[in-house]
Amino acid sequence: MALTKKAPKKDAEDVPPAKAIPKDLVAASATPLVLSILARGESYGYALIQRVRELSEGQLEWTDGMLYPILHRLEEQGLIRSFWSESETGRKRKYYRIQDEGRRALGEQRAQWEAVHAALALAWPGRRRGNV
Repeated sequence: MALTKKAPKKDAEDVPPAKAIPKDLVAASATPLVLSILARGESYGYALIQRVRELSEGQLEWTDGMLYPILHRLEEQGLIRSFWSESETGRKRKYYRIQDEGRRALGEQRAQWEAVHAALALAWPGRRRGNV
């Protein structure tokens, strides 16, 4: 009777970590992510960074140096507005709120990202139309 050796079970530790998301893809997704989060309610910088980390399950690690230029650009474009408010701890924080123009821009960005996603889903091997 021949004994067959079973392959060892793979633990989560054996699975290689996902490669870092390229900077150009992180940059391209930043505006729709910020606008989407703010469309659900006002927020401040650190909370936005934490929410992106949570939504991406840790795959997107934003820094202050990346986020604040985006927030300033969106504010200059009239898509968001900032205001100072006191937090629960009594500390003043700069909050951001989406504007009507930001909601319109978010709708356009969402349609563009959905078109890109649909094309990629069809282009990837093993995918067929209706099997997205």
